[in-house]
Amino acid sequence: MSEENAIQPSLSVRRIFLKDASLEMPSGAKIFNEDWNPSVNMDVAVNNEALDETHYEVTLTLTVKVETAGKTAFLIEVHNAGIVALEGMNEEQRSHVLGAVCPNILFPYARESVDNLATKASFPPLMLAPINFDALYEQSKQSDNVPTLTVPAEAMTH
Repeated sequence: MSEENAIQPSLSVRRIFLKDASLEMPSGAKIFNEDWNPSVNMDVAVNNEALDETHYEVTLTLTVKVETAGKTAFLIEVHNAGIVALEGMNEEQRSHVLGAVCPNILFPYARESVDNLATKASFPPLMLAPINFDALYEQSKQSDNVPTLTVPAEAMTH
């Protein structure tokens, strides 16, 4: 194949969707009687699955636990996913796009899902801070594990 006919690297987002969402309030309505001084922790995970030679499903999972007065106020978990088409990429490029670029695309949707669930439960929106998925991807390459990140409360905005 000549250089003129070589396929240029491309990423095309075909669909973004909410794959799964859950909200738990272990203390029920009793939590509303507590002083609201929240502590927020968030775990982040990225997974991908090949659908065919060029299409991939990338899933960004956010698990957010909010505690106040030593009790869990609520726990939210969302799985936002996207179907993407990748062409003209070598393995290293494809891995980076699936592990860092796609989660960056999905994060605003996942953040909105978390905020919507929190406000529907009559809690204030969390307004989660952006995440450096490039750093998370590099960290996962060093450990050969599924990228997972725990974000402490100090990294969040309220």
